[in-house]
Amino acid sequence: MKIFTRVTLFCILLVPGILLAQEDTIQANQVDIPVVTISSSELENDLQAQDISGLLGASNDIFVSTAGYTFGSARFRIRGYDSEYTSVLINGVKMNDMQTGRAYWSSWGGLNDATRNKVIHTGIADQLYTFGGPAGSTNISMRASEYAKTKKFTYSLANRSYNNRLMFLYSTGEMDNGWSFAASGSRRWAQEGYVSGTFYDAWGYFLSAEKKINERHSIGLVAFAAPSKRGRSNVSTREAYMLAGDNYYNSNWGWQDGKKRNARVSQYHQPVFMLSHYFDIDEKSKLQTSLSYQFGRGGSTALNWVEAGDPRPDYYKNLPSYFELIGDEDKFIQTTELWQNSDGGLQLDWDHMYFANRKYLKTVHDVGGIEGNDLTGYRSKYIVEDRRNDKNDIGLDMLYNRSVNDHLDVAAGFNGKIHKGHSFKTVVDLLGGDWYLDIDKFADEEPNAILDEAQPDLNNPNHIAYVGDIIGYDYVANVNTANLWGIADFSWSKFDYYFAAELSGTSFWRTGNMQNGHFPDNSFGDSDKQQFLNYAAKTGLTYKINGRNYIVGNAIYMTKAPTFRTAYISSRTRHQVVDNLQSEKVLSGDINYMLRTPVIKARLTLYYTQFTDQTWARSFYHDEEQSFVNYVMTGVDKRSTGAELGIEAKLTPTISLEAMGAKGLFIYTSRPEVTIAQDNNAEVLVEERTVYLENYYVGGGPQSVGSLGLKYYSPKFWMAGLSFNYYADMFLDIGPDRRTAEAVAGYAEDDLRRAELLAQEQLDNGYTLDAFVYKSFKIDDYYIGLSLNVSNILNNKDLATGGFEQLRYDSSEPGKFPPRIFYLYGRNFFLNINLRF
Repeated sequence: MKIFTRVTLFCILLVPGILLAQEDTIQANQVDIPVVTISSSELENDLQAQDISGLLGASNDIFVSTAGYTFGSARFRIRGYDSEYTSVLINGVKMNDMQTGRAYWSSWGGLNDATRNKVIHTGIADQLYTFGGPAGSTNISMRASEYAKTKKFTYSLANRSYNNRLMFLYSTGEMDNGWSFAASGSRRWAQEGYVSGTFYDAWGYFLSAEKKINERHSIGLVAFAAPSKRGRSNVSTREAYMLAGDNYYNSNWGWQDGKKRNARVSQYHQPVFMLSHYFDIDEKSKLQTSLSYQFGRGGSTALNWVEAGDPRPDYYKNLPSYFELIGDEDKFIQTTELWQNSDGGLQLDWDHMYFANRKYLKTVHDVGGIEGNDLTGYRSKYIVEDRRNDKNDIGLDMLYNRSVNDHLDVAAGFNGKIHKGHSFKTVVDLLGGDWYLDIDKFADEEPNAILDEAQPDLNNPNHIAYVGDIIGYDYVANVNTANLWGIADFSWSKFDYYFAAELSGTSFWRTGNMQNGHFPDNSFGDSDKQQFLNYAAKTGLTYKINGRNYIVGNAIYMTKAPTFRTAYISSRTRHQVVDNLQSEKVLSGDINYMLRTPVIKARLTLYYTQFTDQTWARSFYHDEEQSFVNYVMTGVDKRSTGAELGIEAKLTPTISLEAMGAKGLFIYTSRPEVTIAQDNNAEVLVEERTVYLENYYVGGGPQSVGSLGLKYYSPKFWMAGLSFNYYADMFLDIGPDRRTAEAVAGYAEDDLRRAELLAQEQLDNGYTLDAFVYKSFKIDDYYIGLSLNVSNILNNKDLATGGFEQLRYDSSEPGKFPPRIFYLYGRNFFLNINLRF
């Protein structure tokens, strides 16, 4: 308790100095910064497969809406925060993923009308429905009684991830018998999206029913899901883009029987059910209790191969630059011509994979560990496998609100959830072969025997797999959490103040369903439980200078348990956790000046956030070891600082100017230690190696953006707008091992290769021009809305907005594994028409 007391006192004392809370909008006659109810018509869910940060494009705060809608496709993150620092709730039920901490819009993608009732808090704030995090929170209400009586149909035409969308909403409102119903459905599809080879097939369904039992009690039931199946695109190198003549080149597909076939197809269907009791205890107190259940399949297909060449066209040994590097001029010319003159070099060669499988006659002895049980047939060198991540979550959430008096509101809540995530692989397609031999392709081999170390499962050795069989790995991620929080919100004529605290417990462990041959004593059954007790405290102060000028400050300190995904050296193969696994610490504060007049609305923000003791885990192929390795950094510290500005000004009664800007500085502030362990060997290759990350930039997307736009509002019920958008301070995500003493040990200080290894690439700044037009009609009792959004009107296809260095590298040839880059879409549009009655 001493630690908690100190944190609390620290947060209280810190408020007057530097801090700020920010929500989406503010009214001049209110003493706090209110939340915003968002209309689904303001959302465009083309980014549904990305994390929840893309959802912020719906707020009435001009900065937040522009950041999410305009810059979300460029992977711009407000203040550089990952989405795990945003709490996302539906009907008070926390929806953040239990293994990663992130929330994914794809879980309810396409259900725009069903998710239209929401409140969004950005940054540290005094929300009364959850504790929240440094990035804020979103609470979506799906209560049937909160949907007005309506019928609505929508059709959309686009050239983005999908080409067509149909949606409907039907809601009764509260009827005389106390029942309320709401239903919605959607269909989004494309034979091929903006990127070649990417099909899209997604549905959405939603049903909400509520019964008002009496004036104090109501019961509500909600069910929704967004089943989807889509072909994925791939991020490639500049060389591949140049050879293909296309910055959206996609190496995931190839021709088969005259049709494009994508090897990487994601498929998700994870329905959610919620049963809620709404209890109005008295005129000032309310209690909401919700039980939730989510289950279903998730995953993505991929190619796998053994005793065969890498089939990916943009694999470095399949590119002309590789042959130039090794001095094979004939092969360089041949490969260049193959890439430039046909799809033979550009795309996957499905025919070759079928041919290789149909000629590989093989005998496997002692199948299933049964002596003399031999099998002869065509062994598949290449297969398509499905890498599954199924989930099963049960949760209990409680929320209590009380208005104590005119100056004090309090809220408290409890969240408990039990998660079982089943991760495994299955055979999807044998590609012409008879069966697949399930062994570790990186393991050492004997001429006439399969070693125990090569067996993914010693309980089923020499496993012959057919379509639908589990292969490779099979384990369950068990994660249990419990959170208890409370907030007191004070309001006076000149000041508002709040204080909130949270206590949370996390327990997780791995259950292995296979006894891995490399780790026979550390892979099967239940692992040891990892347990963490965490706490958080935040506080905020609002000074109301007058009815139009406000200064608001907030601060938060929190500890955060490591996620299951980052805690294990290799959860696919064994129980081993990262050494010295510990909770992350977050200290954050911001300060705002807000101006609200009939003519101008503006917000200026300064912020500071320090992340300490993060864990960073990745896996990749290590050339020197010629095997798959797990790369884990501990003690990763980061700092986000910067300023935000949003202005909305009425130049005339019909013309408005909108401007926003963000100048950020997101850097690493520590020298983490790294452990490198082989995936197929208990040997630890490297321990306590120092990675010199300090002062490198956190890459992945723009750190600074700006937008300037004009809107015209016609008195004849139409509007149009034009905006100029600027992207800056874009850095590649770095490969940590390049920044070690060992990586540059063989080079002199002035060696250009040393500089190439250590340098972090900054991408060129860029800009786009966007436009939109909207028109509404009323015919009797029918309302028609028509809108058109066109992004990147100038069709700038060379705007690289992010990318990453490959973890794999060759210190003697730094350019051997060049970075992979992603580009902003060229000109694209979204046409929307809806009918409401």
